[in-house]
Amino acid sequence: MDVLKKVPVREQDPKVRATNFDEVCLGYNLEEAMEEAGRCIGCKNAKCVEGCPVAINIPEFIGHLKTGDVKEAFDVISEASALPAVCGRVCPQETQCEGRCIRGIKGEPVSIGKLERFTADWAKESGVKPQPPKTVIDKKVAVIGSGPAGLTCAGDLAKLGYKVTIFEALHEPGGVLVYGIPEFRLPKDKIVKKEIDNVRSLGVDIEVNSIVGKSMKIDDLFDEGFEAVFIGSGAGLPKFMGIKGEQANGVFSANEYLTRSNLMKAFNPESNTPIMRGSKVAVVGGGNVAMDAARTALRLGAETHIVYRRSESELPARVEEVHHAKEEGVIFDLLTNPVEVLTDENGWVNGIKCVKMVLGEPDASGRRRPVPVEGSEFVIEVDAVIMSLGTSPNPLISSTTDGLDTNKWGCIVADEEHGQTSKDGVFAGGDAVTGAATVILAMGAGKAAAKGIHEYLSNK
Repeated sequence: MDVLKKVPVREQDPKVRATNFDEVCLGYNLEEAMEEAGRCIGCKNAKCVEGCPVAINIPEFIGHLKTGDVKEAFDVISEASALPAVCGRVCPQETQCEGRCIRGIKGEPVSIGKLERFTADWAKESGVKPQPPKTVIDKKVAVIGSGPAGLTCAGDLAKLGYKVTIFEALHEPGGVLVYGIPEFRLPKDKIVKKEIDNVRSLGVDIEVNSIVGKSMKIDDLFDEGFEAVFIGSGAGLPKFMGIKGEQANGVFSANEYLTRSNLMKAFNPESNTPIMRGSKVAVVGGGNVAMDAARTALRLGAETHIVYRRSESELPARVEEVHHAKEEGVIFDLLTNPVEVLTDENGWVNGIKCVKMVLGEPDASGRRRPVPVEGSEFVIEVDAVIMSLGTSPNPLISSTTDGLDTNKWGCIVADEEHGQTSKDGVFAGGDAVTGAATVILAMGAGKAAAKGIHEYLSNK
């Protein structure tokens, strides 16, 4: 075994997977997982744990995998994470745990994410569940939103013995896990629903079709006997460029496009929810959501372009996602910025006018500012445009709750360490506080809030 190199992970052939919604990565088997685990040197002061937002004891779980004791490995992970099969698939490990791995100094870091995925998948297939709560605390906590922040907060509180109810606005729980991430990256029935079942097995109730701010307000929850509330409602309000033609038929937000495809199964021809299957699609943006939208459009039969105003080195998407998109045939139009959506006489998209860009001096974020090149306008002929420019929190909850402070971006103001908001007994975390971020950062916020709620209720 070459300890400097990761054990390769099997994947679908790019030409085959570009035509289906089956999972791209096939993961490790037991023999491969044990071999990869053997590369870990078991650091006593493990930097990888410092890089994990939910503080999984990584050396300990990998240590169990070295000997083939997968159940013990799963129990270690479950102490810290409510969604290990999800995190093993979608976490940016390269900038977190694996980015701190000592093995990575002289070779490739240990494939921590793939080992977590293997462990969680093994537990699911073997019928192993997280340990149930050992005590019961006769206090009720309400959690708003069943995305990664809400599920984590609910799971941690349930493990402590609290009676937790999650209120979810949509007809299926899971939040961004079910509506925002494509099937080929995160299978819904096989993975997401099983992870949610694990949270339910801890005693958590989930009420769907419950829109806090409309069907009930936060103060109503306190009136019903809940003693604390966690807001993990995410950031689902899409942003647009404000350019001419943006209201045309055939212009989508990435949120709408992915929600139709994922939650409503519009990629399935037998679904009752249609989706526009463009023949040539432009996706504006360069983040992970842009890659998801582009790779979905490709699978629906479109020639797909990523239009991004900076260069490849500034793409905010994970390197793995960019690599997979290129392998599958997504075309990257970099240093390119849209200035107008063109339409035909019936108001349907038939092109997008763009200008070429060059990188100037760094802006406030530290990235070089893109500057348009005079006289460089050109047209990309497309029949659909997907805007993937980020999202912000829906103002419904904050606008219907007295005493809940928000900042200028509409995000709820909350203490980073414990998630406490300006309203007594109300905590918040995840994208509702930070704006759009990653699944694992939302989970970290849910975990911190659960600790804060426990301290609050213990002292109350």
